[in-house]
Amino acid sequence: MKTRPTGNSSNADWMGCLCPALTSMPLKHLAVPGSHDSFSFWVDEQAPVGPDQKAYVKYLATVFRFLAKKVMRKWSMTQNLTFKEQLEGGIRYFDLRVSSKPGEPGHEIYFIHGLFGHKVRDGLNDINGFLNTHKKEVVFLDFNHHYAMDEEHHRYLIKMLKDVFGHKLCKIDVVEDITLNYLWENRYQVLVFYHHASGEDCPQMWPGNKMPAPWANTTDTTKLIQFLETTLGERAKYGSFHVSQAILTPRVKTIAKGLVQGLRNYLVEKNLPTIMTWVEAQKPGKDGVNIITSDFVELVDFANTVIKLNNLLLKDPKCS
Repeated sequence: MKTRPTGNSSNADWMGCLCPALTSMPLKHLAVPGSHDSFSFWVDEQAPVGPDQKAYVKYLATVFRFLAKKVMRKWSMTQNLTFKEQLEGGIRYFDLRVSSKPGEPGHEIYFIHGLFGHKVRDGLNDINGFLNTHKKEVVFLDFNHHYAMDEEHHRYLIKMLKDVFGHKLCKIDVVEDITLNYLWENRYQVLVFYHHASGEDCPQMWPGNKMPAPWANTTDTTKLIQFLETTLGERAKYGSFHVSQAILTPRVKTIAKGLVQGLRNYLVEKNLPTIMTWVEAQKPGKDGVNIITSDFVELVDFANTVIKLNNLLLKDPKCS
C-alpha cells in the first residue's frame, strides 16, 4: 500500500472553506476526520514502560529490555504524522491519553500508549501554533484516559490547557447549539473533553459523556463494521458528539503472530481498504456519522474522504 504525501496542506483550512449552509449546522451533524492515539508518532524507548500496561508486560520489558521495547514501539505507534502534519492534512479530532512518570519530581504530564511520548505541553503548543495561523479551524481534544495522576496532576493539566489556549477554549454549552458560525463569532477554536471528575468545576472542560467513542475491540473487519453500524443507530439518544472508531485492536495472539512486522504492516494495511469502503458509504447528519477516527491517517486518502462526506448534506432538501 502506497503512503500518501505527508506534506499535503490542502486541507489546512477546510472548515473555513465550508459553505454557509454547513457552517450554520450543528457541528455534531458534520463529518470530521480524527486520529486514533493521535500523539503516538513518537515514543520514548529509553523511558520505563507506562503505567497503562499490565504487570506481565512491565516484567517482560525489564527482563528483555532492548527487544521488548522495540516490539512495543512497533505496536504502540498508531500514527506517523506529527500534530502539525495531521492538522495540515485535515485531522480535527485528537484522541489523547496522558500520564505522569511515576517517581519523577514535579507534575509533568506526558502522552502515553504503552510507552511514553512527548510532553503534553509541547503537543498543545504545536496545536495552538497551527490555530494561530488558521483562525477558522476548530479542534476537538479528547482526554479520555489518565494514568498515575492525582488531583495535583489534574490541576496542573487543566491550568496548562487554559494557559496554552486561553480565549480559544469553548465553554460548555448545549451540543446542538455548537455550530462553526457560533464558534467563529466567539473566537473559540478548541473543545476539550475531560473524562475525569477533576474537570467538573471548570466551564471549559466538557464532560466525557458529551464525546462517546464506543470501541469494537476486535481484529475482525466484519465485526468492526457491524459494531459501527449498531452504535451509529444508537447515537441520537445521547445528545452529544459521536466518535466512530474505524480501527482494529490487536490481541495478545495477534501481536505474537506479527511480532516483528508491527501494527501497521501486520494488521492495519491489509484491512484499511475494507474499512475505507465503509467510510466512503457513510453520510453525516442527524442519524449519520460525526467524527471518524483511523490509524495511520496518511496511508489512504482518509481525511479527504471524510471531509467530502459533508457534500452529501447539501443534496438533502432539509439542508437547503
